[in-house]
Amino acid sequence: MPDLLIELFSEEIPARMQARARQDLKRLVTDGLVGAGLTYASAGAFSTPRRLVLTVEGLTANSPTTREERKGPRTDAPDAALEGFLRSTGLTRDQLTARDDKKGQVWFAVIERAGRPASDIVAEVLDSTIRNFPWPRSMRWGAGTLRWVRPLHSILCLLSDEAGSTVVPLTVEGIAAGNTTRGHRFLSPDAFTVTGFDDYAAKLRRAHVILDSHEREDAIRQAAGNLAFARGWEIVADDALLAEVAGLVEWPVPLMGVIEQRFLDLPPEVLQTSMKEHQKFFSARNPKTGRIEGFVTVANIETPDDGATILAGNQRVLAARLSDAAFFWQNDLREAKAGMQAWAEGLKSVTFHNKLGSQADRIERIAALAREIAPLVGADPDQAEQAARLAKLDLRSAMVGEFPELQGTMGRYYALAAGEADAVADAARDHYSPLGPSDDVPTAPVLVAVALADKIDTLTGFWAIDEKPTGSKDPFALRRAALGVIRLALENNTRFTLRDILFEARGISIGQEYKSGVKELTQKLLKDYEAAEATIAELNALDEGEVWHLNQILEKQENTTRIVSIEQARQVAEAYFGRFSFVENQASRLLIDDLLSFLHDRLKVYLRDQGIRHDIIDAVLAQPGNDDLVLVARRATALNAMLQTDDGKNLTQGLKRAGNILAQAEEKDGVEYSFGADAKFAETEQERALFAALETAEPAIKQAIATEDFPAAMTAIAHLRAPIDAFFDTVQVNTDHQIVRRNRLNLLHRIRAAGRQIADFTKVEG
Repeated sequence: MPDLLIELFSEEIPARMQARARQDLKRLVTDGLVGAGLTYASAGAFSTPRRLVLTVEGLTANSPTTREERKGPRTDAPDAALEGFLRSTGLTRDQLTARDDKKGQVWFAVIERAGRPASDIVAEVLDSTIRNFPWPRSMRWGAGTLRWVRPLHSILCLLSDEAGSTVVPLTVEGIAAGNTTRGHRFLSPDAFTVTGFDDYAAKLRRAHVILDSHEREDAIRQAAGNLAFARGWEIVADDALLAEVAGLVEWPVPLMGVIEQRFLDLPPEVLQTSMKEHQKFFSARNPKTGRIEGFVTVANIETPDDGATILAGNQRVLAARLSDAAFFWQNDLREAKAGMQAWAEGLKSVTFHNKLGSQADRIERIAALAREIAPLVGADPDQAEQAARLAKLDLRSAMVGEFPELQGTMGRYYALAAGEADAVADAARDHYSPLGPSDDVPTAPVLVAVALADKIDTLTGFWAIDEKPTGSKDPFALRRAALGVIRLALENNTRFTLRDILFEARGISIGQEYKSGVKELTQKLLKDYEAAEATIAELNALDEGEVWHLNQILEKQENTTRIVSIEQARQVAEAYFGRFSFVENQASRLLIDDLLSFLHDRLKVYLRDQGIRHDIIDAVLAQPGNDDLVLVARRATALNAMLQTDDGKNLTQGLKRAGNILAQAEEKDGVEYSFGADAKFAETEQERALFAALETAEPAIKQAIATEDFPAAMTAIAHLRAPIDAFFDTVQVNTDHQIVRRNRLNLLHRIRAAGRQIADFTKVEG
């Protein structure tokens, strides 16, 4: 069984595309081979900056001969039907056979396809793969039509076995497959031939190319660590940068440099980000001082001076970059110490969303909401509001303008420089958290208040303008914001009524909408500018609802009524305010209901990751209080634990059975059986035992639910399992005796009501 070796040799492939390209090459080729009837034992893909490589071991030498029988039309069918069948099979009429069928004789075709050699199949598959490769971006060059990420220079395609190796005959846009490749661009540029993968990998290494990207990563990590250790430093771990650098070099040669003393006072995040983004340097930290004092750059070549010239050039470029960073830092510090008012003013001209206003408008909303949330999470309202007002000001700083990924991080430095408390400064840095399911969740009360306000404002805002996630599209990261709200609540065990906070957020947003444009509207209605200025204060003093509805009403009436005084405007507003207020309130209620449903969907995802089934979550969400996320999680956890037991599983069946019988009887009789179950009408010991069990369980469940001791509630209701089972085993509910029947149905209601204190068991599956 031969082995297959493919190398696609080109100009430098961008590092960010290499991992996906390896996967795509392996998938496209192996899927194509299998689809053509070949099998293989294993496959592996590799990449360097200049090549994509695939090795396939244990490939079958030929595809198998296949035989297929296909049933056709009846022998007496019209000629057109028979001709269509012949075209689909590629046979002639004399190659068909007639066989008896249930409804008469039918034509059958026996189609045999001879096997094909692997080389022919590989050539077809590789040609299709190259021409249809899914690069994120590709280019054409010269006069050809082939598109590749960078100009493709050569194709190596070999089939090898014990007898030797052969080149697969293949030509793509004038590039003929061969058995030659090249090593390192500078250290070993000459071409050489190979006979198989082992020979290929060994010769590449001698030609200063490490084929495996993971091996290059390990070499960089180890060499950089050794260089840092020799100076008493440590490398700041950065897996993403390591993978990128490994995709930039074929023969990694790490070199260590020292940062000039004049730059050491820059925040370590600035040094690390500048070196990473601009020059792909690894940062070296001095554990004694906690400062970034050195760097490691990775060259792609060995030099006679051991990299001294390369390092000197990098030092000069780094000094220029860090000089810019130092300039930004000093200017930003001066602005921070002056109170950051210029930044706050500048955010008025930065649009957050054309339907949601500026960043300054958003900050006002978040600050107002953070003040309302603060008491719920144990934070000081004044600090929460101040933190929210400062949290996003660094967006106008020069440093964040240069390095957007430092937003928040720089905000903390600037808040401290402005003399703010640590709690306020920390909120500026971390209020974006958590950004994903694996991020740490903030715990400081002020920070939690601002983080919740930020995410809830985002959700209510985009819901109000109908910009919701659809399918896989979520351009405003609303699913991430919803998960952030859920994790902030649950992982901090923070209790609040989510519906009330959503209404508060929507109210703040509406209030801002009401007040915006008051001056413009006043000037439009009152033609005299000075008169308009005089009435602005009066309009601003109106209730928020009155101002917004005044805007709406006056805009509609402008063409028919000339408003000449604020008194006239008030009269118009009073005439219409009630009706519009009702409409707005109803719209907000529908919006919040829809948003809460979205948050419940994200909560289901979160709790499913904790091992709680979706049907259990649905059963709990059907209960009152489902906008208290902590309460929902506690209920679901306790119910999930109970349903793991035999008592829980059997009890669920009993509760569902009781509910089903009761529902059918109520529908049939047209009445509700919800009152009057009396033990004196019980005819059997099992009935009396169930009455007694309910007398004990009901108050226990009620007490446990009131104190939110859900495990105790589950224990109490689990005690009903045996009497309910015995009841259904021995008692006929729908007896002919109507008084007894009614009493038993009312007893079923008590069973159902006991279960509904905990969850809606009809939603539990199984």
